Amino acid sequence: MKRHAIEHIRNFAVIGHGGSGKTSLAEAMLFGAGVSDRLGTIEAGNTVGDSDPDEVERSISINAALLPHEWRDHRLNLLDTPGYADFVGEVISCLRVADGAIVVLDAAAGVEVQTERYWELAAQQGIIPIIVVNKMDKEGADFASAVAAARDRLDCNAVPTHVPIGSAQGFRGAVDLISEQAVVYSDGKGSREQPPAEMADEIAAAREQLMEAAAEADDELTEKYLEQGSLTPEEMRAGLRAATLAGRVVPVIPAAATSNIAVDLAAEVVIAYLPSPAETPPPTATAADGEQQVELGADPEQPLAALVFKTMADPYAGRLTAFRVYSGAMHSDSNVYNASRRRRERVGQIFVPRGKQQQAVPAVGAGDIGVVAKLQETLTGDTLCDEQRQVSLPAFDFPEPVLAVAIQPKTKGDEDKVGAALDRLREEDTTIGVSVERDTRETLLSGMGDLHLEVIVGRLRRKFGVEVETGTPRVAYKETITKTVEVEGRHKRQTGGRGQYGDVRLRLEPLEPGAGFEFVDKISGGVVPKNYIPAVEKGIVEAMQRGVQAGYPLVDLRATLYDGSYHNVDSSDMAFKIAGSMALQKGAAEAEPRLLEPIMNVEVAVPDQYMGDIIGHLNGKRGRIQGMEPGPAGMQMVMAQVPLAELFAYATELRSMTQGRASYTMKPSHYEGVPAHIAQRIVEDAKQRKEEQQR
Repeated sequence: MKRHAIEHIRNFAVIGHGGSGKTSLAEAMLFGAGVSDRLGTIEAGNTVGDSDPDEVERSISINAALLPHEWRDHRLNLLDTPGYADFVGEVISCLRVADGAIVVLDAAAGVEVQTERYWELAAQQGIIPIIVVNKMDKEGADFASAVAAARDRLDCNAVPTHVPIGSAQGFRGAVDLISEQAVVYSDGKGSREQPPAEMADEIAAAREQLMEAAAEADDELTEKYLEQGSLTPEEMRAGLRAATLAGRVVPVIPAAATSNIAVDLAAEVVIAYLPSPAETPPPTATAADGEQQVELGADPEQPLAALVFKTMADPYAGRLTAFRVYSGAMHSDSNVYNASRRRRERVGQIFVPRGKQQQAVPAVGAGDIGVVAKLQETLTGDTLCDEQRQVSLPAFDFPEPVLAVAIQPKTKGDEDKVGAALDRLREEDTTIGVSVERDTRETLLSGMGDLHLEVIVGRLRRKFGVEVETGTPRVAYKETITKTVEVEGRHKRQTGGRGQYGDVRLRLEPLEPGAGFEFVDKISGGVVPKNYIPAVEKGIVEAMQRGVQAGYPLVDLRATLYDGSYHNVDSSDMAFKIAGSMALQKGAAEAEPRLLEPIMNVEVAVPDQYMGDIIGHLNGKRGRIQGMEPGPAGMQMVMAQVPLAELFAYATELRSMTQGRASYTMKPSHYEGVPAHIAQRIVEDAKQRKEEQQR
């Protein structure tokens, strides 16, 4: 693959709702460019983009795919992204290094939920979009309705550059509104001819609308259009490009990817209206001092600055690192500096994917994208640069995982293998979370949804040979006491030789929530020798960890040692430790113990129309609404405090209730008492679990 001038490079992501045909569109573009020798399909599982076994099995995209190809002497770095919300991290990383985007709509469904979400993400990155209304050969396809939906729901000036000839089974091509020529397809090959006579009025109206949009881009064009009522094709193209790059117009084109109809026209629109790296605002990096800001011009003669946006594990090549160069050039067999980790890295052979093969290249210059194998420490989000000009690009802002499961290996002794495997998977997917719950001692695997977690568990088995069992995480309940009691704990045992004797009297008092544990020594007169008092405290603390109701730790109490007795021969540290433990267990049981549960601060970002449903649903989860206020992007923010026990499936429930339009975050707040009827069930479950463990 030859080196291209920066003006002839287009970096663009293909985004849209799951099932809209993004991968099929990418496949048809590669086929048209001669990268692949056959047009693969999702159903056959033989597309270039979806090559992972999980993707083939599920017939969906899970990983973003880098699919560069050449078209009309331009280099098109196509980034095919997943459409399902569980894999939003892949979309975020691709949008970060793209300059433009093809937003794919299903011609029958129009604008769907994830399309709106990804459109917003693209807007936040300053991405210039075009729209492809795909599946025009599908029953129920309606180009005009899809364009109207884009204008309404995406709040953009969507203007067709082409209009379809026919629809559903009758879809056979498109009319170029600028040249006023029809492109009609047979077996995927297009030929130019005169437009159908019956479309004359439709073409005239659509062309007039397109001409108006182009004229508004420039004062001179506006003046000419108002005076003469028309523009030349060259003026229309120039005006439309300027309007698109300014964000005032979004070009729209119809296509049918699986039939390979009008896909080549989509590639032409990409070249004509999406920006080159030289036409996008240069990113700003932070210098090594952490304060100075450095503007990275897209100049191959400047020092190197590149951002790693994806890490992949190849069964043959090992770790693969995909990067975009913002300034300078990355050369094969060179040394670079990882500013994020402050380490030097040795760069071996650089290559670019070409279908399922890799093509070696001597260098990747400013504005371009490449891949290198076997970097030792570099991961997603790192900045690679010239050591003489150390700069760091901003880190990725990935969402926090929203759903967790408890995992444990099916085979004892595989804990280390599971940990190592999860570390490898987290290198590829930064939206995976792994933690160990201190109180329940469970390993929690968290992700962006049910499907995401299923894929992770499947990869543990398929790629690393590790089988794990999953389950709902246990809630880290705690216990406390609610009244003051005084109690005696006496440990006395005679075994024939030296015996054991320890005798303590404790006063147990409840403390304020969150106060923890206090031990008070009120012994006077030496009734318990000072050298045994630490053992008493240790026994109390150990007994608190076992709890008295359901085996959960006791918290928020004061234990005062105020009396006791000892034996000159039989007393020992162990005897007083056991006595302290006995006193705590007995006294806590008499002090009206109560279960406590963790309460979370929850913030839900939700569209207006779902506010009532969300508030009612949170109330049904024993939540307390704390307030509401306007949020970003026209959303409303609902703040609530909700028991953690009610939230393990909330991500799935929220997605279902709002068609995926709402999102939430949660953070620990405090502990408070569990209602009696729920506490009874928790205690019974704990007893049953203990009995099963003892069998």
